[in-house]
Amino acid sequence: MGATTTRANSFLQRLIGAAALDSAIYEEVEADRAATWQALGVVVAASVAAGVGARPWGAASPAEIGFYTLVALVAWVVWAVVTFEIGAQILPDPETRADVGELLRTTGFAAAPGILRVFGVLPGVSGPAIIVTAIWMLAAMIVAIRQALDYRSTARAVAVCVLGWLLAIAFAVGIGLLFGPVAS
Repeated sequence: MGATTTRANSFLQRLIGAAALDSAIYEEVEADRAATWQALGVVVAASVAAGVGARPWGAASPAEIGFYTLVALVAWVVWAVVTFEIGAQILPDPETRADVGELLRTTGFAAAPGILRVFGVLPGVSGPAIIVTAIWMLAAMIVAIRQALDYRSTARAVAVCVLGWLLAIAFAVGIGLLFGPVAS
């Protein structure tokens, strides 16, 4: 008998699966080195959506949308790096095998729900869009970290992700207060 091969899901299937918190999708992108560019695309799309969706907070000009996009992108990087450090160095499981590429691919796809932040541009929808997608991204990050760091316990992944999430939010708020556009 010949070797069995498994067909990889398409980018759209991965995007939907990641948003649906499908652990099999996270395992697939963790193992697929070619998915690194796809994961980067998800992070960039979610960051642009955050910039566009920030309009109710004063992001009216292209420069302001660009600023909020950049803050979202940098906040994701901070979240991914801090979560990696906490998860791999401070709270690892005995089975934890830390690989930066695997972590970047899984956490990149965990940003998939953030693409919906673009709906923040709609009047009356901005607050709920930001809150719901933030919580959804946290849930996706928990699945991504659990898979990437081979945790047996979801509780460990929750602790790692929530701590990293809070630090990333504090960073983003600090950058916004220091360098953000001034509301008139």
